[in-house]
Amino acid sequence: MGHLPLFSILRRALRRPSPLSDILPRLLLLVLALASTRDARAEPPEPERASLRLRYGLSFRQGEQVDVGPGLTYDGLTPNDAALTLTGWMGTYLGGGLDLQREAFELKDATSRVTGGSLARGSLGPRGRLSLGPVRLELGAGYGFAQLPLFGGFTAAPVLQRGVRHAALVAGRVLVELPAGFQLEARGELPLTLSAHAAGGMKASSSGYVVGAALLHPVVRRERWTGTLMLEVQQAHDTMELEGSGLRSEQRLRRMGLALEVAWRDDARTSRVIEGPRQGFVVLNIVDAETGTPIPGARVRVPSMKTPGTSEELVSDAQGQLRALLPEGEQSAQASVEGYEDATGVASVSGEGPSATLQLRLRKKAPPTGSLKVKVVQGKGGTPLPDVRVVSGSIQLRTDMVGVVLLDGLAPGPVVIAVSAPGFRAAEEAAVVVAGQASELVVVLSQEHKGELATLVGQVRSARSGQPLVATVTIPQAKVRTRTDKGGGFTARVRGGTYRITLSAPRHVTQTKMVTVRDGEQAILNVDLFPRGR
Repeated sequence: MGHLPLFSILRRALRRPSPLSDILPRLLLLVLALASTRDARAEPPEPERASLRLRYGLSFRQGEQVDVGPGLTYDGLTPNDAALTLTGWMGTYLGGGLDLQREAFELKDATSRVTGGSLARGSLGPRGRLSLGPVRLELGAGYGFAQLPLFGGFTAAPVLQRGVRHAALVAGRVLVELPAGFQLEARGELPLTLSAHAAGGMKASSSGYVVGAALLHPVVRRERWTGTLMLEVQQAHDTMELEGSGLRSEQRLRRMGLALEVAWRDDARTSRVIEGPRQGFVVLNIVDAETGTPIPGARVRVPSMKTPGTSEELVSDAQGQLRALLPEGEQSAQASVEGYEDATGVASVSGEGPSATLQLRLRKKAPPTGSLKVKVVQGKGGTPLPDVRVVSGSIQLRTDMVGVVLLDGLAPGPVVIAVSAPGFRAAEEAAVVVAGQASELVVVLSQEHKGELATLVGQVRSARSGQPLVATVTIPQAKVRTRTDKGGGFTARVRGGTYRITLSAPRHVTQTKMVTVRDGEQAILNVDLFPRGR
């Protein structure tokens, strides 16, 4: 029931009949009043080559047929009122048009529906147009066709027989440009010589007129194509009388609805858009400078055509390409992608001929690096050692007079530093390189002691219980044979070299280990012996 107030408002607004002599002057006065408020500097509406208009809405019909039956009328609000208008122009002034309308219809007894159906109305003919500043006038003539309500077959119930009217008609249309892109339209149609007949070929006489108005506003523009949304109102008044029977039908029909008009505009508008600086297309290819591989998703900044003096950002497609419309002349484009250095190029844009082509080659940014300052010193005193060999991967350098060397251009992360010098024991240290920073590492070298024995220390335990074992430790090359103490520990003194060490204990599996030691060094050897199986 929420829609009843709206229907009531429409019904009251549409049930105020006015003769044609009153309506046309009112429409003309409204058009002239709005035209007078139009900015004098505004441009006249551009002529279209062709247009297609579709309308859908509501209609309110008022009328009756004499002797059709007591209390039977056409009054009522009906939906599904549709119309189509197709217009084409051959040049600036001459063209033609086709109008078709479908009208829903119901015959009611008080508020009850008796019967119903649909009626059609149409016209076809040549048209002419003339622009006068912001006002455009159109006049047309041609053939008009209309189905009018007429009922017969009253034996059982009234039957819609659709009386038909054929007529030569004249039509007019006024289109006025308003501020903010709006347009106002007023139109009318008047049949002249008439020929009508009812079902069964019965002759009839008929008269009528159609007037209407619309408020238009463009909502979509695509180069020469324009989509316009319209709010339309239309009134029709028709009468039909069967000759010799006195049967007369009269209706007043008021329509209100939304329409969409799609128009193809003339070249004139496009010509004015590109007056001044000419323009042309440029095809941009964004590729990797080393491999030539296309780079998708690149952001390319080019001069803006919408706002001169500014730039706009475009994005390359999956093939690393994009097509840009730029002003004529030498125009620059800058491409940027994460992980690459920006690249700029210049293209020669021509307003005529094929599109220009510009390739932007982007180079990958060098990975971030860090540095490591290595200081080499001797023993606990920290005396700097000069001319010490420092190796990191493929980098080989020597320390300066204060024992310092700088390793630059290192990749972030852990790095191993090997340090060696005559008379000193070689050493390896690990450090962490941080991108964009200089880290420091101090390496302490110990002197080699020639002839000083190396020391082997260790412990022997049971692999099952973890308890210390009393085991025998044998080193054949050094002619050493010793036993572990109660805690499983042992100590042996040998010269520097590589030794085979045998460890055995009662009821356990004997193990052999290879150990390399240097003079003066100490090596630790912890061994777990496994019990023998029973």
